Amino acid sequence: MSKTHNPRYYITTPIYYVNDVPHIGHAYTTIAADVMARYRRLRGDDVFFLTGSDEHGLKIEKAAEGNRERPIDLADRVVTGFMKLWKRLNISTNDFIRTTEERHRITVQHFFEHIKARGDIYLGEYQDWYCIPCESFWTDTQLIEGKCPDCKRVVEKLKEESYFFRMSRYQEQLLDYIEKNPDLIQPSYRKNEVVSFVKSGLRDLSISRTSFKWGIPVPGDERHVIYVWFDALVNYITAAGYPGDMERFNDTWPADLHLVGKDILRFHAIYWPTFLMAAGLPLPKKVFAHGWWTVEGEKMSKSKGNVVDPNEIIDRYGVDQFRYFLLREVPFGLDGDFSTTALVGRINGELANDLGNLLSRSIAMTIKYFDGVIPAPCSSEEIDRELIRTAEEAVSGLDGAMKEVAFQRGLTNIWSVVSFANKYIETNAPWALAKDEAKKERLQTVIYNTLESLRVTAILISPFMPDTAVKMWEALNIPTLFDEVKIGDARWGGLKTGTTLSKPAPLFPRVEEK
Repeated sequence: MSKTHNPRYYITTPIYYVNDVPHIGHAYTTIAADVMARYRRLRGDDVFFLTGSDEHGLKIEKAAEGNRERPIDLADRVVTGFMKLWKRLNISTNDFIRTTEERHRITVQHFFEHIKARGDIYLGEYQDWYCIPCESFWTDTQLIEGKCPDCKRVVEKLKEESYFFRMSRYQEQLLDYIEKNPDLIQPSYRKNEVVSFVKSGLRDLSISRTSFKWGIPVPGDERHVIYVWFDALVNYITAAGYPGDMERFNDTWPADLHLVGKDILRFHAIYWPTFLMAAGLPLPKKVFAHGWWTVEGEKMSKSKGNVVDPNEIIDRYGVDQFRYFLLREVPFGLDGDFSTTALVGRINGELANDLGNLLSRSIAMTIKYFDGVIPAPCSSEEIDRELIRTAEEAVSGLDGAMKEVAFQRGLTNIWSVVSFANKYIETNAPWALAKDEAKKERLQTVIYNTLESLRVTAILISPFMPDTAVKMWEALNIPTLFDEVKIGDARWGGLKTGTTLSKPAPLFPRVEEK
C-alpha cells in the first residue's frame, strides 16, 4: 500500500486453520471484517484488509498422514475451498496470506532471531500436558477432570527440548498497557477475563517443537520447528511488509482492528502483544472478540451433523440475505443461534416486505403518476423534514455504531430510514394526492422524497449488502458508478430530477418454505 493523504485503516481476520472446511463461524468473522473494510473505504480511508490460512502444526501433519497425502497437498485443497467461499460472499480482501509462503517463513525466522538477540528466547526443556486439537500446553492445575479446559478432550504428557519465550518478563508491562489503552480488548467484559488471566501469572512460553516436522524451522537449529501460534500470529506483520519493506510496514502497522473468535482471544490479547513488546514493535489498536453460533439451540458439531455450510445457505437464500442475517440477528460480541426459521423471517420481513417493497412501490408510483420521470420536490412539510432528519441521524448513527464495532446497531439505524419511508408513504397517501390536480406539487414532493430515501439507504447498506446496494442504485438509474460513491454522498438531496425509471426486478423474492 503506497502512502496516501487518506487515513490508513488495517483490518484482519484470524488466519483459518486448514484442518476443516469453512463453516458459519469462519463466514461470520470474515463477513464482519468485510463490512468494516467496506465501510472504512466508504469513509474514504486507505484500507488494507487481510485474511488467510494457518497451515502448520502436528494436527495437519497427522491429518495428512491419515489421508496418505503430503501436508501441503491437504493445505492446498482446503485453502481452495476458503478462497472460493470468500469470492462467493463478496469478501473484498486486499491480501490472502498462507503460512506456508516463503515471504512468511522469512518474516517468522527474522522475528524469532530478532527477539532471541534481544535476550527473550532461550533453550530449555518442556514437560506438560498437550492438547493436539487446540495446539496448547496445560499445567496440572489448568486441566479440568484431567482433560483440556478448552475443548474437553484427552491430553497427553509431552517432554521435549524446547526454545522458550520469556513471556513472564512482560506481565506487568502488558497489564500497564491494557490499563492505559482501555479500547485494546473489546468487548469490555472480555478485557476483564484477559486481565484476570494475566494477573494469575504469565509463564515463559514454549515456542518450538521437536516431535514433528511440519512447520518453519528454528533458524540455526533445524531439529526444532517453530510453535504454531508464534508462527501464525506473525502473519499480521508479514502481510504488512515486515521486515523486507519497512517503509510500507511503518505506513501500515499497527493493525487498527484484529477481529477474532472468543476462543482465540488469549493468543491475540496476551501472546501477540508480548511478542511485539519483545520485538520493540507497536501493538495493535484493538482486538475484538465475537461470540459463537449455535444451530437451532445446539452446539455445532460434525457428530450431530448440524454444521452450517455457508455455500448451501447462499445457494438456497442468497448472499446478501446471509450477510444481513448474521450481523442483524445478534449484537456483535455475543453468542448467536442460527435457525432457518429466523433467517426466513428476516428475509420475508425486513428485506422483502420493508426494503424490497419500498423500492418496487416507489418506482411503480413514479411510473404511474409521472411516466417514470423523477419529479422535482416543491413543498416542505413537517413530515418531510422528519424524514430528512431520520436519514441524517442514520448516517451519524451508523458511523457511531461502526466505531464501536456494533454492526447490529448500525443496521438498526439504517432500518429507521426504511421504516420511516414506509410510514411516510402511508401517511401521505400518494394514491389520494394523485386524484386531486391541485395537490400535484405535493405528490411530486412525496415521490421525490421517497426515492431519495432509497438512494440514501443504498449508500448506507452497501457495506452490509453490496450487491443489493448496486441493484438499488441501478433501479434509481443514477449515472455515477457505485464504486465511486462515498459516505458524503448520503447527504439529502443528491437524487437528480428528470431521470426516467423503469420497473425493477424484485430485490428480495419472498421465501416460501415447504
